[in-house]
Amino acid sequence: MHFEGWVILVLVVVCIVLFLLLRYSNRKLAVQSDSLAQLDSQKRSQSVRYGKLTEQFMPFLESYPYDPHDFRFLGTPIDGVQFTEDAIVLIEFKTAGSQLSNRQRAIKKMVEEGAVRFETHRIS
Repeated sequence: MHFEGWVILVLVVVCIVLFLLLRYSNRKLAVQSDSLAQLDSQKRSQSVRYGKLTEQFMPFLESYPYDPHDFRFLGTPIDGVQFTEDAIVLIEFKTAGSQLSNRQRAIKKMVEEGAVRFETHRIS
């Protein structure tokens, strides 16, 4: 085999090796990407659980500005209702950088617009 034949053979072998390395790297990257997505999902799930657990105790913290005995926990779509001498306050506890959900923003807007009423329903 002459020189040109060896050069072509070496180039083919190098191309095959590079192709196999690239394929291996892509598979490795896909596995790591899946692992990261799973970890991110677990982190968000843990954060939600932490938030739900924490909001149960928020009315009993020293920094809570109302009487915790007059707080009624709802859970969803807002955390609860605080009754005071002169007001009824809808309360949503947030931790860290969490934001109001779309439903919570809609409730806040309805309260701000006065779309809140009291009704009595009798069961016979």
